[in-house]
Amino acid sequence: MADNPILGALAGPVELGVREWSRLDWHDRCTEAARAGLGGVGLWHADLEHQLERRSLEDIKRIFDDAGLEVLELEFLTDWFLPKGQDRKSAQAREDMLFEAAAELDARHIKVGNMFGRPCEPDRLAEQYAALCERAYRRHSALIGYELTCFDPAVATLDQAVRLVEAAGADNAGVILDTWHLGKLGVAPAELLNLPSRCVVHVELSDGSARNLPNLLLEAATGRLMPGEGVFDLRGYVEAIRRLGYDGPWGVEVISTESQTLPLPELARRAYAGGAACLSA
Repeated sequence: MADNPILGALAGPVELGVREWSRLDWHDRCTEAARAGLGGVGLWHADLEHQLERRSLEDIKRIFDDAGLEVLELEFLTDWFLPKGQDRKSAQAREDMLFEAAAELDARHIKVGNMFGRPCEPDRLAEQYAALCERAYRRHSALIGYELTCFDPAVATLDQAVRLVEAAGADNAGVILDTWHLGKLGVAPAELLNLPSRCVVHVELSDGSARNLPNLLLEAATGRLMPGEGVFDLRGYVEAIRRLGYDGPWGVEVISTESQTLPLPELARRAYAGGAACLSA
């Protein structure tokens, strides 16, 4: 694997809750990602499901490998901690799909969390996260990273995220840090230095505004900025995370109304350039 490869989110125009799969061909996305210097890409669950209507996992893997990419991220598992019911049934079907894909595509990690802000008692969440990590361990080698987000009432602080991972007691468990969410949560870079070493399994870079929109979930899907174009201290975050000993890949997850209008080659180039600028500072 190349040193600290940068991943890009290159889905192009999508709409949360309406059409969450990309109209951009997977071959084109992988090709342009590699051409721009990116070392990998992320694949959203709805996008994967749409691709599987006309391609096999073997086809998806071959295209990824042929482009020379190294790191694949799969996302997003949510509602896996709910009591049994319709929502949990849907979550189980998504889990089965992503776990099968993780094994066949050799994904590095799967992003999980509480995207819709469901209430959940800490003990239950820890119990269910441990069970999720155990099910994952039996099926594939991907890490199960719990993403700290600004709309999660169950895990709203760094301390709560660390306690969740430590309670799981699983080798494939860890925290995913996204600088956009850290900025929205008001987390200072120095606070990251209190994290245990090896707790962080992945880091995503995106910038943003100090002003919050009324719907933070919608803002996360439409209002992110390229690294260096907003007010968050991304270089401070990078420095602190490196001091923890993190030496894995870095993602550039910029989902915005503007980025979705960019031609794919330009989107890939700007993602790489923004990430590289943060990492080289």
